[in-house]
Amino acid sequence: MGEQSSTKFPQAVLDQWSGSGLDLPSLFSAGHLGERMGLQVLEAAPERVVGTLPVEGNTQPYGLLHGGASAVLAETLGSVGAMLHGGPGKLAVGVDLNCTHHRGMRSGLVTGVATPVHRGRTTATYEVAITDEEGKRVCTARLTCLLRDAEVA
Repeated sequence: MGEQSSTKFPQAVLDQWSGSGLDLPSLFSAGHLGERMGLQVLEAAPERVVGTLPVEGNTQPYGLLHGGASAVLAETLGSVGAMLHGGPGKLAVGVDLNCTHHRGMRSGLVTGVATPVHRGRTTATYEVAITDEEGKRVCTARLTCLLRDAEVA
């Protein structure tokens, strides 16, 4: 994911997680998979999570953006939103991901924006709109996460 230190968190999120001893940009990322794919989480709050993914290196054999790459971007952004909604005492576990692919891309950068559809005590659902550099919709995804109690070590 390259420069994860560039992730912007609202002050309320920083305050909420300050005593956890956790590195927020590392925790709220796509991990090693995201690094390999070049995924970057740019801003993260329970109300909106934004990230980007390059098309280059994430294509299928026909040279188009791989649908699985869009799914990785969507699941990452939705999961980050769900985790931030749940707070330090919860873990978000994806239970349903649906992606509709609207157009192919051969180059450039896609941007995903995850916004909540539902934020409850035990589940959180986010819609993720993935667009090209001209703002045209490439993929629409919906992720539902179960919010489980975090285990205390």
